[in-house]
Order: sequence, then C-alpha cells, then structure tokens
Amino acid sequence: MDIARIVAAVVVGGAFLVAGASKLAARDAWASQARGLGAPSLSIPVMPWVELVIGAALVAQFARQLFAVAALVLLVAFTVLIVVRLRAGQRPPCACFGAWSAKPIGVGHVARNLALLAAAAIAAT
Repeated sequence: MDIARIVAAVVVGGAFLVAGASKLAARDAWASQARGLGAPSLSIPVMPWVELVIGAALVAQFARQLFAVAALVLLVAFTVLIVVRLRAGQRPPCACFGAWSAKPIGVGHVARNLALLAAAAIAAT
C-alpha cells in the first residue's frame, strides 16, 4: 500500500508543479484568466507559489500527509469554483494550468479534479 501512496503523491505533486510553473511562466495572462474565472483577488499572486511548494513537497515525499491534505483543500476549492461557474451557465477559460489552458471550463475539468482529489486522498492516508 505504501507504493500507492507514493505514486499518488507524485502524481498530484507533479500536477501541482506543472500548474504553478505554468502560471508563473505567463503571470499576467494567467492573472487575467483567474480574475475572469472568479478567483479571489488575494489568492492570485500567491497561488503559483503555493502550488509549487505543495507540488515539490509531495514529489519529495516531505510531510506527505500534511501536503496531501493541503492539496485536497485546494482541489476542493478549485472544483467548487468550477461547478459554481458551470451551474451559472458561465464557461470562462479554466486558468488551471496558466495561460496554457485557455479552454473553457467544462465537465472534464470537474472529472480531472475528482481524479486528483482521489489521488490526494490516497496520498493523505
């Protein structure tokens, strides 16, 4: 079972590393997309760094359970934000992976987040 926790942490950590790095690579474009999605303005400048720290910790297996729970909390928040927008009939770009993800939000984004939530839950055990 330890291998499942390790793999789950690396998968979630890798996703967070890519998300954080892509947001930093196109900071202004990402910030604009995040505002359009409805992200809280105070979270926008710090989110890439938070994702990088969580991602690096999970990949390195440093305080795995703590950082897996942090990933769970963020993924729940991201998923709620997406679902609220979808229920309102709005489909702005997801901004999930910075400016690289200009595709409008949809059910696929919710499904991806649910898969990452499951992996984070495994990593947290």
